[in-house]
Amino acid sequence: MDLKSPEKNSTELTNPTPLPPQNPKTQTGSKPKDRDLLNHLEAYLARRDGVDKLLKISRYATKIILASSVVPEALTLNRRLKSFESSVGLSRKAFRLGKFVQDLNALRNSHFDSKQEIFFSIIAYGGEGVYYFVEQFVWLAKSGLIDSKHSRNLQIISAWAEFIGYFGSIALKIRDLKKIMEDEACLKSSIEISISRGISCKGKEEKMRKLREKKMMKKLSVVQDLADGLMSLADIRDGKGRLSGPLVVSSAGLLSAIISTHKNWLSC
Repeated sequence: MDLKSPEKNSTELTNPTPLPPQNPKTQTGSKPKDRDLLNHLEAYLARRDGVDKLLKISRYATKIILASSVVPEALTLNRRLKSFESSVGLSRKAFRLGKFVQDLNALRNSHFDSKQEIFFSIIAYGGEGVYYFVEQFVWLAKSGLIDSKHSRNLQIISAWAEFIGYFGSIALKIRDLKKIMEDEACLKSSIEISISRGISCKGKEEKMRKLREKKMMKKLSVVQDLADGLMSLADIRDGKGRLSGPLVVSSAGLLSAIISTHKNWLSC
C-alpha cells in the first residue's frame, strides 16, 4: 500500500539566527545529487522495503512463468520454481515483523483537515496495520510454530484487512491528486501571466516540474494500490471468479512490485 504520514505544514521562525555557511561535503545527513550506482544500491538494499520488493518481483515473475505453462510440469525445473516461489513468499512474510507499528505512528501523527479525511485515514492505516499484524501469525503458522489449521482463517482475516485498507488508501490518494491538479492549474495560470508580462518565471517552471513529478508518482501509487487490491480480492475469493486467474493476479503482483521498487529507488 505504501502509505506515508501526511506532510506537516512548516512554520517560519521570526528573526532567525543566521547560521554559518557549511561545506556541502562535510554536512551530515545530506544526500549527494550524483551518487555512485553501487552506493545507491547499498542504500536501497539497506531498507527493509527495498529487499522485500526485490523478493516480490522474483516471486511474481516466477508465478507468471508457472501460470503461463512455459515450463512443462513434468520437468524438474517446474518443481524447483514452485519450491522457490513458496520459499520467497514465506521469506517476505518475515520482513513484515513489526511493520504494523509504522501504521500506528502514521495514524497517531496525522493532522486531519476534515471528518472525511479522518474516516479514510482510519480505514487506510487501520486496515494496513491489521493486515501487517495478522501477517506475523500467518508467517508463524506457515513456518510451523503455530498449528497450520489456523493458517487459512488467518489468511482470510489478513486479506480482508488488506482489501479494506486499500479502499481507504486509494480514496486518500485521489483526494491528494485533486489538490495537486488544482495547484498545477493555479501555477500554470501564474506562469502564463508572467510570460505575457515578460517576467522571468524560472522558479515557477521548476516548481511546475516538481509538481508534475509528484502527480505522476501519486498516479503510480493509485495503480499500485489497485493492483494489490485485485490480489487481495483474489485471496478473499480463493482464486475464484473473474480477474482471479493465476496469470492475471501474478501480473498484477509484478506490476505492483515494479512500481514500488521504482518509488523506493528514487526515495533512497
